[in-house]
Amino acid sequence: MIARNEHASGTSRMAVMIASLAVALALVPVHDLAAQSAARPRRATTPNATIRRPAAAQAAPSLYLPRAIREAYEKGTRSPDGRPGAKYWQNHGRYAMTITAAPPSRRITGTEQVTYWNASPDSLHRLVIKLFLNNHKPGAPRNSGTDSLYLTSGTHIDRVTVNGQPVAWAESERFYTWRPLTLPSALLPGDSVQLAFDWHYDISRESEREGMIDSTTWFLAYFYPRVAVYDDYNGWDTMNFTGQQEFYSDFNDYDVTINAPANYIVWGTGTLGNASAVLQPAAFQRFQASMTADTTVHVATKEDLAAKRVTAQQPMNAWHFSARDIPDMAFGLSDHYDWDATSVVVDDATRRRASAQAAFADSSKDYHRVAQYARHALDWLSHNWPGIPYPYEKTTVFQGFAGMEYPMMANDETYADTVFSRFVAEHEIAHTYMPFYMGINETRYAFMDEGWATTFEYLIGQQDLGPDRARDFFKQFRVAGWINNPSPVGDLPIITPEDVLQAQAWGDNAYGKAALGYLAVKDLLGDDAFRRSLHGYMDRWHGKHPIPWDFFNTFNDLSGQNLNWFWKPWYFENSYIDIGVAGAKRGRGGYTITLDNIGGMPAPVDLKLGYSDGSTASVHETPAIWRANQQRASVTLATKKTLKSVALDHSIWMDADTTNDAWPATPPATH
Repeated sequence: MIARNEHASGTSRMAVMIASLAVALALVPVHDLAAQSAARPRRATTPNATIRRPAAAQAAPSLYLPRAIREAYEKGTRSPDGRPGAKYWQNHGRYAMTITAAPPSRRITGTEQVTYWNASPDSLHRLVIKLFLNNHKPGAPRNSGTDSLYLTSGTHIDRVTVNGQPVAWAESERFYTWRPLTLPSALLPGDSVQLAFDWHYDISRESEREGMIDSTTWFLAYFYPRVAVYDDYNGWDTMNFTGQQEFYSDFNDYDVTINAPANYIVWGTGTLGNASAVLQPAAFQRFQASMTADTTVHVATKEDLAAKRVTAQQPMNAWHFSARDIPDMAFGLSDHYDWDATSVVVDDATRRRASAQAAFADSSKDYHRVAQYARHALDWLSHNWPGIPYPYEKTTVFQGFAGMEYPMMANDETYADTVFSRFVAEHEIAHTYMPFYMGINETRYAFMDEGWATTFEYLIGQQDLGPDRARDFFKQFRVAGWINNPSPVGDLPIITPEDVLQAQAWGDNAYGKAALGYLAVKDLLGDDAFRRSLHGYMDRWHGKHPIPWDFFNTFNDLSGQNLNWFWKPWYFENSYIDIGVAGAKRGRGGYTITLDNIGGMPAPVDLKLGYSDGSTASVHETPAIWRANQQRASVTLATKKTLKSVALDHSIWMDADTTNDAWPATPPATH
């Protein structure tokens, strides 16, 4: 999701984001995207000076290890070097469902058959069933959806069977978005169980992550009963869905049919297997052409929709989608949304293309560019950072109110400023890798996916906006709110489970702070070692359920360095960024500049130097400067010049207290 500090309506959240953007973008002129080349951070050098690095590091500290993770090591499901253990396992489901939506009725009906495999070594006497849309029920715990239009009676289960036999299912006020289902007999290791559910719910009139966009445009997410994750270190996931926490799902196979009236187009996760049956011939031909087109193909326009020449003209069309090894499905439908599509080569080795689509109201001017924005994101993410070919066949950006990602789908607002429209689309598409390609427990460790999406957002922004503008935007939108907030909750460690955090503390730890840490370790290792470690982590854990210790240990392993001295203050301690210039002392052959790490985070350091002859220079130090001593470090300059001034330039690593950032110290203002 694009932002987490606001829990008001979509309109309020959008206003906050636009205000932040306006400040950041006012700093520099707009550049044309096509005229910009990829830009990567470069280490600055200091003319006429030689920089000597600190001495070798002392023994790296150990990281806090929860008891449950230690037990996973002992059981062999995970390894201290960051690999999946020899006894790693995860469960899996196969979902076949039929959903019927028939506007103007708000009633959604569904039926599904689920085959659930128990790959664990445990006999399961019960399953946990997730019912996310009970978040809409009065009294449900939630952090959003306070308007009465958001409220519904929730999900109603009409029938449940286990291995073909009916089981009782009564409404219960004890449970909201999850509840146990006791099995007639235990599900043994290596065995499977057949479940069936019939259910219905009324779609919410207030759209946030899902719901009614307008009276005939709906976004369907979290809409089906599903078996919760049962994992090797935590057992059953019984966290309530409050509207703040996001994904934690098994990798399942899906076969979904959406029944919708004639003239309603359905977009969704997975392969549309019967496009020729639900689209009229000309629309189908355009759809097919878009799969190999670099330019935007208008599969359905406002005029096409008005003339009823897009979908098959029968009372109900059955739109059939399927996907394998994917953590979720989401769908959008409308009888008046335009449909644009294009494609791009995402895998140079195989020449595989991925489709980039947009579904939107014709009056939304920015959305006429969104298919190309999505195409650009697929291209850049596949070839730069993370530099792994987009793993799915398509992405669709659907106009809504959420700024929210789903597998192969995004539910994004419309904006007057197209720069922001592109920014939001890129962020949500970046989530493809985390948490979808990597099965992250985002409900508990959101920094493992939001932090990465924010990192990729900054790196692609350097190409889109230019390095200076991307830096200023990132500082304004991702860093300033945290670094200028002296509240103790702002200093809570990033590793703090996100399900116990609220509001700004949640957002800071999930987004900006985590992204700064990833960018700092990129600076520390250099691009080659960072890329090698990132790709190794993703190779080990895609399609599985990595946890923070798997990430930290994998980077330690593949970089060939014990980085615990870095991980500990950045992710495990109550640290923040505050670096001070303690002084500069002339010695034989040059100067020694002393720096204090007051806030405790080992951030990169940029120094601006002024000499008596009027010349200036700059020095860049990676976080390695803090390896030997977390509190104090020195930079030695070999120069014959007379040093007159030293000042810190923090770039995106903004400083909590800038009054100690210069030498000689700036005297206090007199009145």
